[in-house]
Amino acid sequence: MKLKPLADRVILRMIEAEETTKGGIILTSAAKEKPEIAEVLAVGPGGTVDGKEVVMTVKVGDKVVTGKYSGTQVKVDGEELTIVRQSDILAIVE
Repeated sequence: MKLKPLADRVILRMIEAEETTKGGIILTSAAKEKPEIAEVLAVGPGGTVDGKEVVMTVKVGDKVVTGKYSGTQVKVDGEELTIVRQSDILAIVE
């Protein structure tokens, strides 16, 4: 199955959190924080959203930072993806 985002929505794949700390301590899955950096998989066309013109500034392949609890999680072909509005993206990682 393939997802095609509508309007100002973006489909993200979260990048897994580090398994070890900088000091070398191995973290259990319960101790890891929810990842906030994601890879952009698909971008909607933009257009008029809520009466305002939206131009999409992210593109497929970008690494982005999102809010900790933003978006809607969906499972497609066994893979967990997140759908967010472009305005929920806080920054592009360069």
